[in-house]
Amino acid sequence: MKKIKEDKGRYVAFSDENRKRHPWLLLRLTSLIYFCLLSTFLCLSLSSCSKREAKDKTDALPEIFPDYIGVTVPENICPMNFSVPGAEHVRVIVENGNGEALDVSGTDHVEMPVKRWHNLLSSKSSELKEGTKDLKITVSAWNEEHPDGVTYKPFTINVAHDKVDPWIAYRLLPPGYEGWNHIGIYQRNMECFDVEPIIVNSQNNHGCVNCHSFANYNPLDFTFHARGENGGTIVMRDGKMRKVDIKEMSGGRHGSYNIWHPSKRYIAFSSNSTHQGFYGQSKNKIEVYDLWSDLIVYDIDKEIVLQDERFIDSLNLEMFPSFSPDGKWLYFSTAKPVKMPMETDKLHYSIIRVPFDEETGGLGAVDTVYSAYEQGGTAMMPRISPDGRYMLFSLGECGGYNLYHTESELKMMDLQTQEMVPTDILNSPRAESFHAWSSNGRWVIYVTKRFDGRYTRLMLAYWDGHKFHKPFLLPQKDPEENTLLMMAYNVPEFIKAPVVVSKEEMAKLFEK
Repeated sequence: MKKIKEDKGRYVAFSDENRKRHPWLLLRLTSLIYFCLLSTFLCLSLSSCSKREAKDKTDALPEIFPDYIGVTVPENICPMNFSVPGAEHVRVIVENGNGEALDVSGTDHVEMPVKRWHNLLSSKSSELKEGTKDLKITVSAWNEEHPDGVTYKPFTINVAHDKVDPWIAYRLLPPGYEGWNHIGIYQRNMECFDVEPIIVNSQNNHGCVNCHSFANYNPLDFTFHARGENGGTIVMRDGKMRKVDIKEMSGGRHGSYNIWHPSKRYIAFSSNSTHQGFYGQSKNKIEVYDLWSDLIVYDIDKEIVLQDERFIDSLNLEMFPSFSPDGKWLYFSTAKPVKMPMETDKLHYSIIRVPFDEETGGLGAVDTVYSAYEQGGTAMMPRISPDGRYMLFSLGECGGYNLYHTESELKMMDLQTQEMVPTDILNSPRAESFHAWSSNGRWVIYVTKRFDGRYTRLMLAYWDGHKFHKPFLLPQKDPEENTLLMMAYNVPEFIKAPVVVSKEEMAKLFEK
């Protein structure tokens, strides 16, 4: 005797006797089976109908956000989801040239399945030996102007053979000027959309957390600074984490902007007395400035802070240190101090470098790489390419924090020839700054205010060894996150794997 379980948990015997006594049972069962079959058929039909065919065609390219038309992307990037503003229905076909295609639909945007997207790229990238190949993207949209749909001219996304590091780390914070109680350092998987916190400042008594960096792109070797009550500089080397009191070791100089030496023995810091002021009338809203700033080096093995008298006096300001990949040079920005913030227009940083002695941590004679007095502007944040040949930096008109100046642009110098490399394709009418190289030297990531002038977003661009290609906005699962997220990105860095640290372990470092 079989039993049929009803929704309410009661059981009835389905037997010949009960069929005679309760004929409605058979009718109910038959109806249920029919309903299931009909539902399945309707679902399949609706699924088929969702792949609409647009009635009209146009030679115009679609207006999409983000603008991924003609960009070059790494073969391991996450799906390049985008929206068609104003659309009521969108259909997108992605073809890789091998007869394989991804056909997805949505309302005003599409979210491509991660696995199927990577299968498409993997098949295409199997042909790649050098250079790039194209993905063909065809967009159809239905809106008020085209209620029967319109298919736009296909565009291409170039797929570079060079992969990008699978993770990035960055800071998220409000773009306001007092909102320091909601800040965190996060990490994002570049091959999908997974985001994890490394630290949020609810773990360190709501103090500011900033200035993170990694040794050789390794998540087991990183540092960041935590301000506020029971704060300090957190140093993790070989996966072992501890809090260091740089201020106590250096006689009052804390560790701010930092960079690891490739040997993992040293970390160079600039120690900054940072303040902010507001403009009454200006294209810039705020001025961030230092009353003083010095350069120091922390020797992790000996647990001491090394200080060169030339770079801790009041005659110069030093900021944004950066080691060359071979560890033989220490680059940083420097300027003659002026009366701040009233004389911001007179403050101009140059970029210099000094030889670095790996045995002693000593610094050699000064060599000027970019002279603000001869070449103009204010040059900040030198970052050297992994092959040691190029220096990427930000250039503004004046001041020390280019991110707050709308004219700030990314520039690059060939260190062999001392000539500037074209970077116009990276820039916009609004500020670009805080940039980093991937471990293979083929990708750069940086922050931009190009979209609204307030919220910084992350851009990536391909460097093929000769020129930069059109940059693209970091893809999100839902493209609207790029406009709706009310937090600003800051200090992006590439890493080869995620940082693994427990919340409890991190919070314990800041216990009162």
